[in-house]
Amino acid sequence: MTRLDYRTAGESHGRAVLALVEGLPAGIRIDVDFINAELRRRQGGYGRGGRMKIEHDEVHVLSGTRRDVTIGSPITLQIDNKDYRIDDAPAVPHPRPGHADLAGSLKWLTTDCRTILERASARETAARVAAGALVRSLLQEFGIDVVAYVTRVGCVEAKLNDALTLDEWRKLRDGNEAYCPDSQAATDMIAAIKQAKIDKDTLGGIVEVRVHGQPPGLGSCMRWQDKLDGRLMQAVGSIQAFKGVEIGLGFGSALRRGSEVHDEIDYDENQRNKPSLGYTRRSNRAGGLEGGMTNGEDIVVRGVMKPISTLLRGLDSVNLETKLAQRSDYERSDIAAVAAASVVAEHVVAFEIARAFLEKFAGDTLEEVRCSYDSYLDLARKLGVGAD
Repeated sequence: MTRLDYRTAGESHGRAVLALVEGLPAGIRIDVDFINAELRRRQGGYGRGGRMKIEHDEVHVLSGTRRDVTIGSPITLQIDNKDYRIDDAPAVPHPRPGHADLAGSLKWLTTDCRTILERASARETAARVAAGALVRSLLQEFGIDVVAYVTRVGCVEAKLNDALTLDEWRKLRDGNEAYCPDSQAATDMIAAIKQAKIDKDTLGGIVEVRVHGQPPGLGSCMRWQDKLDGRLMQAVGSIQAFKGVEIGLGFGSALRRGSEVHDEIDYDENQRNKPSLGYTRRSNRAGGLEGGMTNGEDIVVRGVMKPISTLLRGLDSVNLETKLAQRSDYERSDIAAVAAASVVAEHVVAFEIARAFLEKFAGDTLEEVRCSYDSYLDLARKLGVGAD
């Protein structure tokens, strides 16, 4: 049995970007329309640049399915690039501050940053969204839902209502171009992005991802490599331009005493048949993870995206060929891509949850996975006094 995993390939202006997904059990019906809808969301959001007017992302499933149902073999997803011009694109000898240009040029011993920026580009995240949207078909079979939205752009911060359901979060988010569940904050975010464009500058922000319906026990405390909180932070932190990740209360934990941080536990027999198995919390400051494992509460992960590295007005740099000072060029880019980044974060988290889910409930087919899942919940409910 192959562990669920994926790899991506492709360059920003190459023929296509691709994702190769391995380890998905047979028998899962794939929702291609959903994948394409999520790819379109990644292209949207206020502040995107001219590239999004050229591309119309659509996935082509090249292998691993028959009549839209997985057959257990590797699944290849391809998203064509309409702006295919990698061989004709000009050399870039002066690196852009904040981008991979200089570090990559020194690593691969070249004075042409083009060979670095083509792969380092956020265009690669289209493949990650496709892979994450693909495995959502598995999560949906077990009632696991994932939603992400923008909570901050620049100095504008949203007011959030933790009592909302994920469907309510999603409906509010989809009501504006900022992908923010607070409509007033969304209006202010858009105004801030407009001003940044006038100033020939860029903006970053914060995105939040929530996962609902997953059972306790995903991940492990036995090996540090298997701790789910660390894996989620790696997944989100690897998104282009992300510079920080926190779970639950996160960095705010440092400002409080233990009595104000840890989530006290209750038991409600009426919730015994839910994935949480009846164990409830009076708060969720841990963000649904304790000891590297899910505890039954919603998972809450946040990521910080820095402002886009490519500015309309450029920044001071050095020509790698002459070593003389030179202003960095404007490579077609966004003013703010926080909304789009929230879509990427949603799907890298979804993939990591699916991976942890299949590690615990392994099977070559969906039927086997379901049997393992149902058996675990049945055994867990029988623990302790009052067991059947």
